[in-house]
Amino acid sequence: MPTSTVQDSSHDDGQPTRLSVVMAVLNEAENILPVCQELADTFGADPSVEILAIDDGSTDTTVKKLLEARQTLLPRLRIISHPKRLGKSAALRTGITAARGPWIATIDGDGQDDPSAILKMLDHATSAPDTTPLVVGVRRKRNDRLSRRIATRLANGLRRRLLNDGCPDTGAPLKLFSRDLFLKIPQFEGVHRFLPALLGHYGAPLICIEVQHRARLHGSSKYTNFNRALVGIRDLLGVMWLQNRTHLPDHLTEH
Repeated sequence: MPTSTVQDSSHDDGQPTRLSVVMAVLNEAENILPVCQELADTFGADPSVEILAIDDGSTDTTVKKLLEARQTLLPRLRIISHPKRLGKSAALRTGITAARGPWIATIDGDGQDDPSAILKMLDHATSAPDTTPLVVGVRRKRNDRLSRRIATRLANGLRRRLLNDGCPDTGAPLKLFSRDLFLKIPQFEGVHRFLPALLGHYGAPLICIEVQHRARLHGSSKYTNFNRALVGIRDLLGVMWLQNRTHLPDHLTEH
């Protein structure tokens, strides 16, 4: 068993955590401070919201900038590092496992997502009757290069057709869902792109709301259209197999 060196830097003020915002980052040193500033503006005064930044083995000064953000912007920011790059899904699972809140919101660290949308998403989730839904922030207008927009549109169409998940933007970074429900699904790299299908199989209804999508502040995406396509097709086949092999009862009766 590997030893854990996760350090909890949050303040224990007696306020129960209702929401954990999990941000996976990789070599985002130029973007971290502006993103953390927005997170502070949106959640900094609310002690019931925690922010977790999971560094996925960055080789630049991302961790240094996160520590600076905790010192100047987000005193309760929790920072967890992987010793090497393990992938975005692994980073998200690390954060979600460490999170205290019953609700999880995910956000990217490149500045393309508006964190204020999470408040609207949480309102939708908590007002749903007797359910723990998955809320997806569908990107209304993608601020990416044309080739990436086309590749994403094709990938989303294929996933939606084969998995029948009803989601027009399964790769959207802004998602909000139940922590407990997420931890029931198996871990694999790319799982974050299949949450509508996987969580839906566990009974989570899907709620889609439109959100703003902005141009990346600095740098470029860590993925190319080609490697997204190759990995995505393999993962899609795996999720289809998983759905066919996972049998869950509609209800339980205890005698």
